[in-house]
Amino acid sequence: MRWNEAMVPVLVAVIGGYLLGSVPVAVLVGRAHGFDPRDVGDRNPGFWNVRERLGWKAAVPVFAGDMLKGTAAGLAGLAAGGGDVLPVYAAVAAAMIGHAWPVFAGGRGGRSILTFAGGFAVICLPAFVLGVVLLVATSLLLRSFAWGTRVAVFSLPALQLAFAPAAYVAGTGALMCLIGLRFGQAALTGRRAGQRAGRGPGRTAGRRAGRRA
Repeated sequence: MRWNEAMVPVLVAVIGGYLLGSVPVAVLVGRAHGFDPRDVGDRNPGFWNVRERLGWKAAVPVFAGDMLKGTAAGLAGLAAGGGDVLPVYAAVAAAMIGHAWPVFAGGRGGRSILTFAGGFAVICLPAFVLGVVLLVATSLLLRSFAWGTRVAVFSLPALQLAFAPAAYVAGTGALMCLIGLRFGQAALTGRRAGQRAGRGPGRTAGRRAGRRA
């Protein structure tokens, strides 16, 4: 099989991963309850914002849906690559990009943490299972699911080292860089919004009044 022919299934998996990631689960769930998570709370269309608004029970579909997007993309990459890990990483990265910058939601997406976690389950299932154990233990110890999630997610590369070569762990680190990029973009957007609010009509009018006085 020629190289171009071999790349077609991988390309299909990547495109499919992006489209899967672009499904705005949080937005769909929020609209079913009469609001858009991009307009309330921290404006992040993800599980945490929906949970703050509706509670755990109503937010479970967001948690499951965002994770399954990554898992489905990873499985598509696995099938396309015939067991090769590179297409899996590529498809999961595409799903994360789709979640962060979704074509179906005007490019206003979430942070891709759950989509990453779902994809990682395909990349290294034993490390993922250990991560879940760490999540539960940390959440119970600190009485905080949020902190349990942080500890578990950022421990995944270290856990993966016990089961996979360092090159694979580096690939996982690259996926996590996408999360960092999205967080950085959100912080920059929030800072710019704050600056615009500070230059609002009221402040401008006050400056003009001061100059007239």
